[in-house]
Amino acid sequence: MKIAVEGCCHGELDKIYETIGFLEKKEGVKVDLLLCCGDFQAVRNEGDMKCMAVPAKYRTMQTFYKYYSGEKKAPVLTIFIGGNHEASNHLQELPYGGWVAPNIYYLGYAGVVRYKGIRIGGLSGIFKSRDYRRGHHEFPPYNPDTLRSVYHIRNIEVFKLKQIQMPIDIFMSHDWPRGIYHYGSTGELLRKKKFLRQEVESNTLGSPAAEELLSHLQPSYWFSAHLHVKFAALMQHPPKANAAPRVTKFLSLDKCLPYREFLQIVDVPERPGSSEGLEYDPEWLAILKATNSLQRTTPHPWNPPENNGLHERWDFRPSEAAMMKVVEDLSGDLAIPDNFSRTVPAYDPNRPQPHVTPTCHANPQTTELCATFGLTDLYAYSGQGGGDLGRVQGSTGGEEEDDEEDGHSAGSADEPSEYPTDTSGLSSSFNPDEITIEDEWEEEEGKGEAELQGNSEAAAKGDQLPDAPVGDAHTPSRMVLPAPKSDASPPALMSHLMNLPPPLHSTPAVARSHAEAERRQRCEDEDGGDEDEDASSAVRILKRSSGEAGAPGSKSTMPRIKRRNQVIYAAAQDDEGED
Repeated sequence: MKIAVEGCCHGELDKIYETIGFLEKKEGVKVDLLLCCGDFQAVRNEGDMKCMAVPAKYRTMQTFYKYYSGEKKAPVLTIFIGGNHEASNHLQELPYGGWVAPNIYYLGYAGVVRYKGIRIGGLSGIFKSRDYRRGHHEFPPYNPDTLRSVYHIRNIEVFKLKQIQMPIDIFMSHDWPRGIYHYGSTGELLRKKKFLRQEVESNTLGSPAAEELLSHLQPSYWFSAHLHVKFAALMQHPPKANAAPRVTKFLSLDKCLPYREFLQIVDVPERPGSSEGLEYDPEWLAILKATNSLQRTTPHPWNPPENNGLHERWDFRPSEAAMMKVVEDLSGDLAIPDNFSRTVPAYDPNRPQPHVTPTCHANPQTTELCATFGLTDLYAYSGQGGGDLGRVQGSTGGEEEDDEEDGHSAGSADEPSEYPTDTSGLSSSFNPDEITIEDEWEEEEGKGEAELQGNSEAAAKGDQLPDAPVGDAHTPSRMVLPAPKSDASPPALMSHLMNLPPPLHSTPAVARSHAEAERRQRCEDEDGGDEDEDASSAVRILKRSSGEAGAPGSKSTMPRIKRRNQVIYAAAQDDEGED
């Protein structure tokens, strides 16, 4: 089965589908499935744009609305996860996943589905420790805090995914699992992204939650995006019990721009006798049913239940009987119904409405799913003024009162992380591709906007780009993954490499190095103030948050800001160094 994997989408669906069509003709293949690793931007109208965390000057409609309105239909089944630039009010309608347009499926906050027998899972959003232990308390209209915290990963979603016991074939996350860069060509990564060196060397780059899931799920493939760079790795996990050690092939891709490595076609073996369409996963649905009582809409910190004598139940792994009950609830038909429906009017380019306000609607897909399995529609519950769901249902987890915060704040960066070795708040290096709301939108490859747009159109249609013909060998004709870093690696392991043809575009070395130098000079604070429209002529200074104090002894010229509970973070860093 041919699966196209795409990095950050940024609403460029037309260009992505055109690129896939070109590759199909060029390679003589048929792509069965497209996976998008976040920043999808399912913007339906002008109201949705106001719920997307980007500066106002970058709120452009792009092309998703054409697929939502029915003007176009996705030529290939598309599955995506959320990133940190999304129409959050739209995706919140589908907390358990659903169709955002015909043939385009969102996995929800976290989710697992099956396609042709292949199990595909994903986790939406990015990791921020200050919001990790909170419930999904955000609801439109968003304030500046909740506009950002709404896309932060929550521990309840990670807890659900950790109940999975059956093998996962493919998993997607927007940000990288922490530490994955040690299993690939770290030197090449740092040559492309020199500013990541400090975080790589201190092992603070990436998501500790995704790192934990990688260790637990051990999928055959893990795809990510977010850092806007192509990077491959091969990780061999320690064996579980008497089972053979599993290997995960990791691949991260760039965003959809000309000269960038944003698309890759991967060969994944099919399972004979499996159904053709997209299907629910019985194990995942059983987990959703079992953990529904843990759902919360409060911002107060919460810990998942553990086997420490304080909780009635801590193991939510579904039994075979629970999975059979799910199949029974669906009358034996696991096919995901084609029940897409529009909940808001689509954008009409002939009648723009720039002053329309964001709307909030319960989605019939979620309503139907919740009625079938007895789940709670978090979005509808919050919209009806239902209060704190965690209080009403009585969580079986460990809930804590936050005395220092009012119940609606986005939280403090000083709050201790659930992860003892999480020192992400201590990193003093600035990563311009870490997407702190604005800076990714300032990236250009040393070209004017008009030229970039023209080249992008040509690339999508398969035309040769200036200085970088499609046939030129800027990348190997075959991606060769590094050997897994494990003493127990079987000798024949590298004979089973990921069959990845070269991407359509690759950035010329000169242009890339120029872009890196230019990018390091450009950064923007999270408030998205008024800057000159010409991003290439401006030099911006990053506003440091309280959670980003410079490391002791660092030569960074960035100011250090004193934070509360500094001793906690220093102790955590010392513990990590001892480990």
